[in-house]
Amino acid sequence: MRKKTVTTVAALAVATALTLTACGSGDDSASKPIADVSASAKTQAATVLDQPFKKPDLVLTDTKGKPYDFREATQGKPTLVYFGYTNCPDVCPLTMSNIAIAMKSLSAADREKLQVVFVTTDPERDTSAELAKWLPSAGDPSFIGLTGDFPTIQAGARQLGIGIDAPKKEKDGTVTSMHGTQVIAFSPKTDAGYVLYGEDATADDYAKDLPKIIKGENP
Repeated sequence: MRKKTVTTVAALAVATALTLTACGSGDDSASKPIADVSASAKTQAATVLDQPFKKPDLVLTDTKGKPYDFREATQGKPTLVYFGYTNCPDVCPLTMSNIAIAMKSLSAADREKLQVVFVTTDPERDTSAELAKWLPSAGDPSFIGLTGDFPTIQAGARQLGIGIDAPKKEKDGTVTSMHGTQVIAFSPKTDAGYVLYGEDATADDYAKDLPKIIKGENP
C-alpha cells in the first residue's frame, strides 16, 4: 500500500543538494529550484507528482554536433532526463549505470522506446565529443548526451525544479559543478514529467518501474 505524503520538489531538491559534497558545494541562489510541486504518492524510490512538469523548451547540441530539440525529439516517447557532468566522481556515473543496468531487463522493443537524456551542467568541458566518449562507458550507447551554453541549460533545468550552479574552479585547481540529482520521467501518453527519482534510486528500483513508465503508468 502506498504511503500518502505531501511534499515539494523544492524540498526534495534542497535535501538532495545537501548530500552533493562530491559534486560541489555552495549556497548560490542559482542552485535553488523555483518550482513548487506537490507530490501525491511516494514509493520506495519514486515520487509520483500531483502536478507534473511540462517538458522544457530546450534546444541543445547532441553528441554528433547537431541541434537537438528536447521537446520535439522526445514527443510521445517514455523519457528519463538527468542533469550532471562527466567529471562528477560519483553520483552522475552511478545514476547512469543504474539506469543502464535496469534497461538490460527490458525487452528489445521496450529498450528501443525508452529515451535516456543526459544534459551536462559543465558545458565548457563536456563538449559533444566528450559526451560521446563518456556516455557509452558510464551508461549505455543509446543514451543521448546534450551540451550547449550554460544559461540555456540552467533555464531548462529550472523548468523542472532542478537547481544547478555554474561550474566553479576551486583553489586546488579542480572544477566542481553543483547540481540537483533528480531523474525526471516523462510519460509517453501526456509528455509530462510525472515521476521523480532521487539519487538513492537503485538499479533494481528502475528495473521494477521502467516497464510501467514505458506504458505511461504510475510506478
